[in-house]
Amino acid sequence: MLVDFHSHTTASDGLLTPEELVLRAVERRVDVLAITDHDTVAALAPAKQFIAEQDLPITLMNGIEISSAWENHEIHVVGLRFDPDNPALQAFIAQQSQRREDRALEMGRRLEKNRIPGAYEGAKALAAEGAITRAHFARYLVSQGVAANFQAVFKKYLSRGNTGYVPHNWPELSEAIAVIQQAGGVAILAHPSHYKLSNKWLKRLFQSFKAAGGDGVEVASSQQSPQTRTNLALWAKEAQLKASQGSDFHLISAWCDLGRNLYLPKDAEPIWQDWQELSVKRNLAESPQLPQQ
Repeated sequence: MLVDFHSHTTASDGLLTPEELVLRAVERRVDVLAITDHDTVAALAPAKQFIAEQDLPITLMNGIEISSAWENHEIHVVGLRFDPDNPALQAFIAQQSQRREDRALEMGRRLEKNRIPGAYEGAKALAAEGAITRAHFARYLVSQGVAANFQAVFKKYLSRGNTGYVPHNWPELSEAIAVIQQAGGVAILAHPSHYKLSNKWLKRLFQSFKAAGGDGVEVASSQQSPQTRTNLALWAKEAQLKASQGSDFHLISAWCDLGRNLYLPKDAEPIWQDWQELSVKRNLAESPQLPQQ
């Protein structure tokens, strides 16, 4: 059974609509997909409706990726299997949306003061009704020829200490974990290798995540060395955290795709091991019939 518990749509900073993402997952023979947009659950309902209407051979799991703070670092927490209509979660999402909007406005002001006008408006247009992120600013700046690519934008404008960087005001890590669990879900530390922490600090983060009530760690991703995957699995086990996996998919590319290179090391305990709704494996031996678009 192939599961991918980390993906994004146009509801945040992904480039595929919920419907397009689901079709891509079926093409990639993903059995169980979690849509985990940044601080929003807006893509879940349309994705579920599309799966039902087209009778697609895939299971969709409720998901979200929440931004939080730990030791002056921005840390992301993936939530799975929760009730998206939970009042506490809905109130929390509204607060996160306002934090994002406030930060984006300030980023736009700082860029304009440095002779880059219209950045907020451009990023907002790209985000449309979705959650606005730094990725939308990066896309706009690249489109305007301010920088050649995403990496250059972040290096020169959007990273700490540079023109358009605005410090985040995210809630504490423990708060993100608590609201996911209050909604009946499980909390997973997202893409630990992305935080550019030393091994010592990563182990400390794992222990802190467990102490705050966290359930698991994203051990496997599309882009990592075998040794990195082995290390993450070992440190998760030492912290008594279960293992998850996800591509962190945003767009189709040569280096990342849904379900790509997703497997857990032999001794890792899957976060989904005892989930009853996943106990029956789907047979995808034959190519699914996809609807015409």
